[in-house]
Amino acid sequence: MSDITEKVQLQIGEPVPGVKKVDPILIADKVRRTFGGVNAVDIAHVEIPRNAITALIGPNGAGKTTFFNLLTGFDKPDAGTWSLDGKSLAGVPAYKVARRGMVRTFQLTKALNLLTVLENMRLGAGHQGGEHFLEALVPALWKKREEYITAQAMELLARFKLDTKADDYAASLSGGQRKLLEMARALMSEPELVMLDEPMAGVNPALTQSLLGHILNLKKDGMTVLFVEHDMHMVQTIADWVIVMAEGKIVAEGYPDVVMRDQAVIDAYLGAHHDTDLGSLTGQLDVAKDIGDTHLAAEIAEEIAEEDATDDKR
Repeated sequence: MSDITEKVQLQIGEPVPGVKKVDPILIADKVRRTFGGVNAVDIAHVEIPRNAITALIGPNGAGKTTFFNLLTGFDKPDAGTWSLDGKSLAGVPAYKVARRGMVRTFQLTKALNLLTVLENMRLGAGHQGGEHFLEALVPALWKKREEYITAQAMELLARFKLDTKADDYAASLSGGQRKLLEMARALMSEPELVMLDEPMAGVNPALTQSLLGHILNLKKDGMTVLFVEHDMHMVQTIADWVIVMAEGKIVAEGYPDVVMRDQAVIDAYLGAHHDTDLGSLTGQLDVAKDIGDTHLAAEIAEEIAEEDATDDKR
């Protein structure tokens, strides 16, 4: 685990799939979702620790995003229950899930392009009287609330270094800026649990460090973070806890430095490379990167460089 995160006892007992947590904020039981007979999600039990950063990892097709969709009300399971702070969210529509304190971002950002950045931010806030027909006719009933929301939005935009873009259309933002906007907008509802679906996907390396800092700040501000990510370096840098999915099931849980050496995790990622020529150095390098073994990846990369240098001499 990186020095950025402080290792604390999060679980009760050995860190096995479904292990109980000391202080869970989210608990899910027997959640199942099938598509055409294929179990996309089949989770017996999982708990997300409070005020910690948890990474949900696994090869493509493991069911991570589908699990996100189920928890946040964007899809319906075939079976299962889950609760936030002891209150059931099973069957609750997405907008009510957000009101209860659990918000999410998406792999592909959902900014409304023809609204300004500030207008996008305002949409994330709750309790807006002006959205109701009769109240909207009497500005005195919602004016103060709108002023508060605007001030809150500008404060968040300043924190995410988007305040100079407040009056620009969201369509003018870069991919990385859209990611920042979506994260900032999610905070407008003052959530307890923030779920980020591949926050680094498509982000310019120049913004990566900024995003990492913002995610760490969510924890400092008392929030819980659950994120899906394929960048193992990022996972090892900021995650307090890691949950590994493969073929819809949870196959491993634990602290990042331990999970990356777990045989079930290695098998899950090797299975995702069944078409990879593991006899070639480039194939071995791909797998080493996927399982997050930076030392092994560096050794293989060095061997490849030596082979290339030898070929050039010939």
